[in-house]
Amino acid sequence: MGQFIHGQTLIQAFEDWVPKKLAFENDRIGLQIGTLNKKVKKVMVTLDILENVADEAIEKNVDLIFAHHAVIFRPLKDIRTDSGQGKIVSKLLQHDIAVYVAHTNLDVAEGGINDMLANKLGLKNCQILKPTYTEPLYKLSVFVPESHAGIVREAIGASGAGAIGNYSHCTFNIQGTGTFLPEEGTNPYIGKKGELEQVQEIRIETIVPEPLLKSTVNKMLASHPYEEVAYDIYSLNNQGKAFGLGRIGELTDSMTLKELAEHVKECFDLDGVRITGSPDTKVKKVAVSGGDGNSLIPFAKYKGADVIITGDVYYHTAHDAILHDLNVIDAGHHIEKVVKEGVSRFFKEVIQSSGYDGTIVIESSVNTNPFTFI
Repeated sequence: MGQFIHGQTLIQAFEDWVPKKLAFENDRIGLQIGTLNKKVKKVMVTLDILENVADEAIEKNVDLIFAHHAVIFRPLKDIRTDSGQGKIVSKLLQHDIAVYVAHTNLDVAEGGINDMLANKLGLKNCQILKPTYTEPLYKLSVFVPESHAGIVREAIGASGAGAIGNYSHCTFNIQGTGTFLPEEGTNPYIGKKGELEQVQEIRIETIVPEPLLKSTVNKMLASHPYEEVAYDIYSLNNQGKAFGLGRIGELTDSMTLKELAEHVKECFDLDGVRITGSPDTKVKKVAVSGGDGNSLIPFAKYKGADVIITGDVYYHTAHDAILHDLNVIDAGHHIEKVVKEGVSRFFKEVIQSSGYDGTIVIESSVNTNPFTFI
């Protein structure tokens, strides 16, 4: 029998990729049903959790369901076991099936749903359509004896700190004199107890994004020779890495709007799409957004998109797009089903790299699209 990954271990790896802090305020994310405090033999990835998905999970002996859309989005007024969401929740609890949800945080994350959609369409040179979160930056300043400056610099750089654009290991170094007096109970690396010491030191400064700050400081401390390390951390107003909704990129070759609509149908296995604009219009620069893309119409126009492909567009918003000469392809919210393939691949890589050969990852085979084209 193989080794099974712990639920908390698997989800911690996921949240390292898709942090909760990227989610919009009041979004329903995280663990919604059950517990992660258990070994997981089988994980199922789905877009939605309807009753037929819950039945599928029960039939396939699933321990953990990962979903993009929350099973509990609005507060429940009751939990009836014979109807509605209560029936779904009851079934999952009875069979000890946990449910974890990542919604807007997975939309905006690097490599998340919008990148999955853009990759599926074959878009090149992609950028964020609407920034929603900027990663905080910090300045780390540490004082090191000259003999160990290279060692500490390498430890800081190896942690990922000091990255500016395509450059890594960026630091600034100032030479000076450090003074200290070791008192009783100390074991100084340099100097003697009770005697004031002067040491030629290097002040090393570098820039650190928030997610790397803790590990960078730990690696710096581990490489530093001093018993007590003098260092400072400053919060910066510099703009860090941006995350956001939608993507905008380019087709390899321009095509007509009709050809692109057919391409969208093929990529996402759709029966049909809705479009605005002349089918013969040539398009090359393409914006894409899974889910509700109504708020992104102005951003797509501002950034020069010829067309926006989205999961939902309102009637009057489509009129607004026409007025601004922006073509629209409404492919339906269900195009976000790319989450199943993308997240399943991530989970499998985590499980394999961690040596848990017993845990199985499957994609839900149930169709949760509420619409059928006639």
